Amino acid sequence: MPELPEVETVRRGLAPTLEGARILSVEQRRPDLRFPFPPDFVGRLTGRRVEALSRRAKYLIAQLDDGLGLISHLGMSGSWRIEAGDTAVVPGEFLYERSKAAAHDHVVLHLEERTGGLSRIVFNDPRRFGFMLFAEPGHLQDHPLLADLGVEPTGNELSGDLLARLFRDKRAPLKAALLDQRLIAGLGNIYVCEALWRAALSPRRLAGTLVTKSGAPTKAADRLATAVREVIADAIEAGGSSLRDYVHADGSLGYFQHSFAVYGREGESCPKLTCNGVIQRIVQSGRSTFYCPVCQR
Repeated sequence: MPELPEVETVRRGLAPTLEGARILSVEQRRPDLRFPFPPDFVGRLTGRRVEALSRRAKYLIAQLDDGLGLISHLGMSGSWRIEAGDTAVVPGEFLYERSKAAAHDHVVLHLEERTGGLSRIVFNDPRRFGFMLFAEPGHLQDHPLLADLGVEPTGNELSGDLLARLFRDKRAPLKAALLDQRLIAGLGNIYVCEALWRAALSPRRLAGTLVTKSGAPTKAADRLATAVREVIADAIEAGGSSLRDYVHADGSLGYFQHSFAVYGREGESCPKLTCNGVIQRIVQSGRSTFYCPVCQR
């Protein structure tokens, strides 16, 4: 499933086309994706202007001029495609290849851009695990999908002090705590593995061990907060984690995948020059975890 950096690169790729555009018409080609489309989906979108396109955790949010919010999620295989004339671009970088087959185009928004040009954005999703839902005017923050999300891992709010408050007395492994969306919103398997390696912390370590008896953050908590912020920022700057042939909206490739230190590198030497460890793979809560048992303690 796409993680926060992938979703952010999609947002950045869509924003120049979508923000300020008026939705001239909508093609809804099936009654549902993961969930049924909202009642009068086509009618409530048609004629509206997109004021802003934002991201919260792994959700994209298009804010319309009547206050309605369109919340979309890519699921495991979803993507947005921008079409203008004879050109088509899929913004974002993904670990697994995204479909371009027209048979999986489920929603098409026909736009008049703020520059006056005409374009289309197309939602394609072979597995149909993605979805689109409405947040009624004035109720975006208390929407059930968004109300209980934790802090974003992209700003200074994520600090050692915050981790100490979140992890105090928690006996869950660090990997599980970092993936808890109620604590930190948007982190996924890939970048948690990478952040823990950067912070030299074992994914098996209990989250509560990053907090002193008085409730203060340990040095490990400070390292982890910095590592999380930096790995997310690096991945967004590089364009995500595509291992395939997808390109940015400007046609350039993303290469963060070549910088993975541990994810998917089972059996390889730890890339830290001072470490002689070998990357191992373990399973935690049904998901693969990659780490170095020598330098991550």
